[in-house]
Amino acid sequence: MTVTQPTGSAPVLGGATRREPRRSVLFFAFAFAVIADPVSSVAYAIEAALRALHGDLELLLPTMALVVGLVVVVTANYWQLVRRFPKGGGAAAAAGRAFGPRWTFIPIGALAVDFVLTIGISIAAAASAVIALFSELSPFRIPLALALLLVVAGLTWFGHGGRLLFAVMTVLFILVSVAVLVHGFVSPDAMGEAPAATDPGRSAALAVVLAFPVAMALATGIEAPSTAIAQLGQLDDTQRRRFGRGTLALLLVIVGGLTLALTALSVCLHIGIPGEDSTQIADIARAAAGSGWLYGAFQLTSSLLLLAAASSSFQAGPGLLKALAGTADRPSVLPSVLGRTNRHHTPYWSVVVYLAMAAVIIVAAAGEEQELVLFYAVAVFVSFLVGLLAMTRFARSEGKSALAWVNGLAAVAVAFTLIVNLFRGWPVLSLAATLVIGGGFYLRWVRAGRPSGIEDVEAAAEVE
Repeated sequence: MTVTQPTGSAPVLGGATRREPRRSVLFFAFAFAVIADPVSSVAYAIEAALRALHGDLELLLPTMALVVGLVVVVTANYWQLVRRFPKGGGAAAAAGRAFGPRWTFIPIGALAVDFVLTIGISIAAAASAVIALFSELSPFRIPLALALLLVVAGLTWFGHGGRLLFAVMTVLFILVSVAVLVHGFVSPDAMGEAPAATDPGRSAALAVVLAFPVAMALATGIEAPSTAIAQLGQLDDTQRRRFGRGTLALLLVIVGGLTLALTALSVCLHIGIPGEDSTQIADIARAAAGSGWLYGAFQLTSSLLLLAAASSSFQAGPGLLKALAGTADRPSVLPSVLGRTNRHHTPYWSVVVYLAMAAVIIVAAAGEEQELVLFYAVAVFVSFLVGLLAMTRFARSEGKSALAWVNGLAAVAVAFTLIVNLFRGWPVLSLAATLVIGGGFYLRWVRAGRPSGIEDVEAAAEVE
């Protein structure tokens, strides 16, 4: 995910400078915009877990608690990455410096795939949120999703929408969600009829272990603060570390809190797998607050947040291709046409590439976000795994054995999640795409004479 940075100070008449934004306002704009992607994942991650559990509400809360626990583990790794790379770079910078530049292309390939999937699943989920509010649009799910995709891609032509706009969308969704939760726990409007357990004879522990990897879509976007701090050129390294770590902490509290609270409310109100024209969080909001203005506000803010998440990847993905296309002082791996920009600094041909790929996967999934969730928690977990292995190596080389063990165990947990999702069959396509794209980038890098600086391409992609 990427969002534009507000300007710091600029020259004015007489040699004076404009007053810099207050640090608190800058942090608000940065943090709440960066966490828009993981917050939006709440819209489909809980439902994905319930579907993997075959509707067993009794096991839903333990499953999502395990998911949040692993999110904590992954977040702890990016906490270390922010400390080590305060100018940005994320897993690509860590892999390149720990294992050599060729390893940089694994997380780069993973991110390229992840951005496409983020656009596709966010647009599809936004369409589902609209359909849950206006069920008469259900027969037009694919055209609706493609129309939303074109709108978001079209707005990208005009450059970054502004960090404050993303931040406001995130805050509005959080506030409305809290209102729904309070209403639902205190005076719910209705109760669902879903059974607590659909298969009481099976092993509960095994069911949870096999189901939680699907819901790890909740972890997407966790890497954003470690790369987005590259946008904060007006701050020094210490301040960027504070912003990055503060954002990670905020992300963990908000995403973890909303996830567990909505899951608990779903269990309390017996909200099971939704019907064809609804989503689980829409059913939760309707049962909690009725079909009045609060429900409408919930659906509206969730759909806008999902579109914001798609828009952010429409900036980050083409930004990555632009950085790989190169400049005079950056790696030139891809054709220069992908780096051409308009007067708003938008690499328009790269936007077209992501538009086409996102349209293909939306049509292939029939506009259903739950069809895409299985593929979602694969590519990004490849990046997580490489980053954890790199941080494990750094810790061992610095004699920090306890930290090396923690990172190593976290890598095992991430690898397990990745393997379970791959054994579901079709998600292997995400891994294949990651390796093919990463391998293609690597071959072009070799042909270009192995230009230096490839480890910093993620950071370069964030800087306009």
